[in-house]
Amino acid sequence: MQQQTFNSGLLDFLQGSVTPFHAVQAMVHSLELAGFTQLKEADHWAPQAGGRYFTLRNGSSIIAWTMPVAEPLEETGFRMVGAHTDSPCLKVKPNPEILKKGYFQLGVEVYGGVLLNPWFDRDLSLAGRVNYTNWDGTLTSALLDFEKPVAYIPSLAIHLDREANSSRSINAQTYLPPILGQAEQKPDFRQLLAQQLTRQGISDVDEVLDYELCFYDTQPPAMVGLHDEFIASARLDNLLSCYIGLQALLHADSDQGALLVCNDHEEVGSMSAEGAQGPMLKNMLERLLPYPEKRHRALARSMMISADNAHGVHPNFTQKHDENHGPLLNAGAVIKLNANQRYATNSDTSSLYRRMAQEEGVPVQAFAVRCDMGCGSTIGPITAAEIGVKTLDIGVPQFGMHSIRELAGAADACGLSRVLARFYRQKTI
Repeated sequence: MQQQTFNSGLLDFLQGSVTPFHAVQAMVHSLELAGFTQLKEADHWAPQAGGRYFTLRNGSSIIAWTMPVAEPLEETGFRMVGAHTDSPCLKVKPNPEILKKGYFQLGVEVYGGVLLNPWFDRDLSLAGRVNYTNWDGTLTSALLDFEKPVAYIPSLAIHLDREANSSRSINAQTYLPPILGQAEQKPDFRQLLAQQLTRQGISDVDEVLDYELCFYDTQPPAMVGLHDEFIASARLDNLLSCYIGLQALLHADSDQGALLVCNDHEEVGSMSAEGAQGPMLKNMLERLLPYPEKRHRALARSMMISADNAHGVHPNFTQKHDENHGPLLNAGAVIKLNANQRYATNSDTSSLYRRMAQEEGVPVQAFAVRCDMGCGSTIGPITAAEIGVKTLDIGVPQFGMHSIRELAGAADACGLSRVLARFYRQKTI
């Protein structure tokens, strides 16, 4: 796929994927257009050779895969790519209504390791999943998105906080509740949600019972730079990798076992039913290969590439990187290595990636953290430990990780997707 076409589709995906639920919904749409069939976890499965399938959990995690054409799965194994659908954000609390000095606000909870300062002075909207009873008493759910700016977190003026530029700290409980408007009485937030669902064409809402909602920046994704060198957007970590993996799967044209898993809850440790530390992928493999010996044989012939963005070396903060391991934007995806297994890469898996990148004519970089700094992690080590598959950790370099708006190179995502498509076609691992 050409870079310009790839990035155009990427921007559309980022624009619509305002929550993990919306991201999975967008991926499902692309998969169904490509002929993939949903297998619901509660139903009987009978996958066929050469079949293309996907399954969901919680509406926020997805596994899509193709069955091998000519050989049984235990003889081919899976070429797996993993990513995560969630991003750090501000989530609405269960009893959120605040009325102070005539301003209607909502109480929020910080989800994940949010870089909080950039959330101030942004045009915010609200989206997520709402659970409700309809007029016949049936409990159901729907995705909600206000789309337009409905909230704002104003900064305190410099005149009232003279130390703001030198020593400001943020109290997440008291500084962050967004302002949604002015009111004389405290509005019923659930009633506001019911009204919004009606505006979206859902006319059978009787009572909103609960929700999972988060605020997001309404500024659309954009190409940035004098020559459009960069992609600026919310949620690049890690929807960028979800889109990269999805496009690789759709364009691989592979007769091998090829699999993409995108889990929720990575930003808070992955320990949930739909997280990478949960049983979703393991359950799926057990259903395809119920006999342990065949499953172990398949996994021995398999490999996972965990795709999660990397820290590009910031020109204003070069001292934060090991001088020999400072990834540059638009210089290729980054192989992540850590001696203490915060990343699951080993020399076998990194060598295979380097060879595939050479064959595609795509550059590659390596990252190791400074020895005097802590190291983040990914779903790579978790998945490797859960199912025993050899794993590579890799990612596109970016700036501003966990900010409300992040920056990545325009060339890197398409390049990584090309290599992953080749990976999906690999005969042997």
